[in-house]
Formats: sequence, C-alpha cells, structure tokens
Amino acid sequence: MDDFKADTDMESCSKSINETVNGSHQFTIKGYSLAKGMGAGKCIPSDVFNVGGYDWGVYFYPDGKNPEDSSMYVSVFIALASEGTDVRALFELTLVDQSGKGKHKVHSHFDRALESGPYSLKYRGSMWGYKRFFRRTTLETSDYLKDDCLIMNCTVGVVRTRLEGPKQYSISVPPSDMGQGLKELLESEAGCDIAFQVGDETFKAHKLILAARSPVFRAQFFGLVGDPKMDKVAVKDVDPLIFKAMLLFIYTDKLPDVHEITGSTSMCTSTNMVQHLLAVSDLYNLDRLKLLCESKLCEELSAETVATTLALAEQHQCTQLKAICLKFAANPANLGEVMQSEGFRHLEESCPSMLCELLKTFASGDENTSLLSGRKRSGSSMLGLDLATDGAPEESANPNGRRLRRRF
Repeated sequence: MDDFKADTDMESCSKSINETVNGSHQFTIKGYSLAKGMGAGKCIPSDVFNVGGYDWGVYFYPDGKNPEDSSMYVSVFIALASEGTDVRALFELTLVDQSGKGKHKVHSHFDRALESGPYSLKYRGSMWGYKRFFRRTTLETSDYLKDDCLIMNCTVGVVRTRLEGPKQYSISVPPSDMGQGLKELLESEAGCDIAFQVGDETFKAHKLILAARSPVFRAQFFGLVGDPKMDKVAVKDVDPLIFKAMLLFIYTDKLPDVHEITGSTSMCTSTNMVQHLLAVSDLYNLDRLKLLCESKLCEELSAETVATTLALAEQHQCTQLKAICLKFAANPANLGEVMQSEGFRHLEESCPSMLCELLKTFASGDENTSLLSGRKRSGSSMLGLDLATDGAPEESANPNGRRLRRRF
C-alpha cells in the first residue's frame, strides 16, 4: 500500500522553449545608377547565406517589383533559397546611413513579433519584404546613397522549438560539511600545535587555521614580530566559555549554539554571552562573527538588555546595532521600562554621551509624531470634519458637496 502511494505522489514536468537562431548578412550594391532601367520585376540578388540550417538571399529591385508603381519605388525582399516547408522566421532590413550620423532606415519584424508572430515561408522562393521600400527620388538625394553605392544589412531569426523534459539521471550533492569536519578536528585535538590557557581551562588549536581566519592570530604567529615556534599563549580578561565559542566559529564559520555551550536556556544568559562574544570578535578582528553577534543581539533586544547592548555598540563601533538600540529605547512604549533597568544605570555612568543621543532620537521621533498628528488635524479641517464632543455621530459636507458621516 505504501509503495502504491509513493507512485501516485510522483510528479513530472516538461518545458517547451521557443527561441530564434539569428544571423546577419551585409549586401553592398556598387554602381547603383547602372542598375536603373533594368525594368520592373527584375532584381539584383545577393550571395546565398545560411541561418538556422536554411539558405537565404536578399533581392534588390532598382525599378520596383510591381510594374504598376512605374519605377517610383525600389523594392527589397528576403527569400528562402533552400528547400523547406513552413519555415518560421523574423526579419530585419536596414538601409545604412553612410553620412556617419547613424540615422539608418530600419524595417524590423523583430519589434512586431508579438503583434503577428513570426512570418511563415511555405516553400523555396517564399519572400518577405517591401514592394515600396523607398521612394527612388528620395533615395537618390539621401545619405543612404554615397559614391553610387548602397549598403543593406539583413538579419534573419529562424524560430526553433525544443522540448525539455526532466533529467532522467542525476546525482545529488549534499551540502558542504567542511565546518563539521574542522569542528571534529578541533575537538579531537589531532595535529594541534598551539595551546591557549584561558583562566583554569586549556584549549588546543591549529595555528594555520587560526591565522587564516584572524589577522590578529596571523600577526601573532607569522607576522614580523610573531613567533612561529610559539606553542602556548596565556589569554587574559576573556571567559573560557567565550573563548571556546570563538574557536568554534573560527573552525565552523557559524555562530555557536549558545545554549549548548552554556547549558542554559535563559534568554538573559544567551544575550549576555553574545555581548561578550561580540567584544572578543572585535578584539581578534573577526568581522563576520561580529556581524553575526550584532544580528543576534538585534533579535533578542528587550527593555532589560537594550541599554547594555547600546553601550557595547558604541564601544565597538557597531553603527547599525547602535541606531536600532537608540530607536528601540527612544520609543515611548519602551522608554519608561528601559530607564528602570540596571543596564540604563550602567549606561549613565559609562557612556553619558549616549544619553544625549537618546534624547535627540526621542525628540526627533516626538517631532515626527506631532507633525503627523498635525497633518491629520489639518486634513480633517479641510474636509470639514469636526470631532464630536458628545460621542454622537457627526455629519458634515466635503468640498464636493457630498455628505460624510463619521462615528467616534
């Protein structure tokens, strides 16, 4: 039964693709004046050229194709010069402006494809073109004729239709597991050549990997004043858990799972650890980790944590995070609770300049609110909508004479 259900759930797809195979041919007629007088219906053919598997030719009629035009117009046609049935194509004929001004005379079927679709040529000798391509007297006094020479560009786009079905064979490629492999290498301590003493804990790592990820480690181990033979480093003023989280990022390129490292599901614990991790990322020039921390702190922003996050953003030049914190704290809905938080008292002591910026942000937001409410009042007055004072429906007329009823 399960096998039958799996078969009925299978889906298939296909795609029909219509496209053109394009090619161009330049046809030059020298000695134009000598071609005049050939007679209506007589032409000068171009050489045959191939586009889309078919042969084509350009035919120029100096005295026109139709006798009834009395040689007043020149005619130009493109013809199918090989065997074929129902060949669908788009065409373009361009008479080149030889003055260099670029004012070519263009007759294009490509621009009108949506209106009528491609032109169908039923058999060899089928033509597309213009019996009255150009008035002859105008042509002979124009910039299209120079030194008794005409130049025409012809473009043909043969329509091809092909069907694409689903790939019968495919090999799925799993996502990269490089980060997982490097994490396992770190945890196994295989090949480690440097040890970090962080508080009461020791962390082993690989100098080459650290140097590849952090400019600070690169300078420390392989810089002008670095020591490649160094095998132990004492790290001060960094919590062991924070250092461990930083190493995990260096090896995996992902923000570590804070709850997994700390063993706590508390949001405060998470925010506090990410704040410390941001400070360490700035210390070791880990820009991606710094940005990941900023993003995480933005997600976890609250009235209780915004003040400490704001101070941190100012200290470590996190301009985006700082702007978000200021807007959050200056929101009248949050400001009272923010000012009661322990972090706000710390902000007052450590970053008094932030209080001025917070006040400016609050003032600008208040000013925008006042301006908006003023516009609303102004709009109401223009429509003659006065607020009712007794809670009853208020009726008034707008400038167009329509009656408006508003309830409050």
